[in-house]
Amino acid sequence: MPSAPQTDAAAHRTRELGTFLRSRRESLDPVRLGLPHVGRRRTPGLRREEVAQLAEVGVTWYTWLEQGRPIQASARSLGAIAVALQCSAAETRHLFALAGLGEPVAPHAPSCERLSTASRILLDQLDPLPALIQNARFDILGYNPAYSRLIGVDLTQIPHEDRNCIYLALTHPVWRSRLADWNDILPRMVASFRAAMAGHLEDPQWGAQLQRFLSISADFRDTWQRNEVRSIENQSKRFRHPLVGVLELQQVNWWSAPRNGDRLLVYVPVDADSERALKRIAEDGGP
Repeated sequence: MPSAPQTDAAAHRTRELGTFLRSRRESLDPVRLGLPHVGRRRTPGLRREEVAQLAEVGVTWYTWLEQGRPIQASARSLGAIAVALQCSAAETRHLFALAGLGEPVAPHAPSCERLSTASRILLDQLDPLPALIQNARFDILGYNPAYSRLIGVDLTQIPHEDRNCIYLALTHPVWRSRLADWNDILPRMVASFRAAMAGHLEDPQWGAQLQRFLSISADFRDTWQRNEVRSIENQSKRFRHPLVGVLELQQVNWWSAPRNGDRLLVYVPVDADSERALKRIAEDGGP
């Protein structure tokens, strides 16, 4: 049954939960799941009663949950729904975070805008491997010259409030031109940002960041509507450089000890050609 009135933050979270459930339900193919064809389907994906049946929960209760009503969901019921909706591990964590069932997020101080001496030395020692330190909102906290050479942008000329990988990818023509697989990179970044934001829906910094992205880019707005979530993963990325053409690098992520979301990203060549290309870029110098 519906519970007591919610705070604004809790109401926001339940609305997001309902939107996410609906988007997952509508993305599934009933034929592929082996469900019987009964009547004409007016909407894409599964019906609510089909999800409720698969998860062994009440249809009315599930409908209320999807409508964003203030009802309580147990971990067991939500886990069954995640299985019924074929959620990935990242999507399941996102679902639990929106329902307030994940591990409590410990209060933490905002990430420092100024790097420690140790972090600065670490970045410099990694050169000629491109490296940067980034927080959970994709703000760039530090970087080395190799990263500037790779991305083609002198970050010392970029205001601190604009030093954000998503923002620069959306707004800076040189930055965006260096990303060889834009149609794959944008959905991945947006999905990772959404997953990270689930635990910070009441944080005004996160809300302001999201509104900034939405206001500057139709591509971001369209991608955000997909309601996709992804974990941060080590991945292979291709960059386009005017000196050497396309080179492929493996992005390796290392998190900081305070567990506040800050991470070190290092780009390592995946083959001999990319290693030679990276050395040539370093020899040439400068963005």
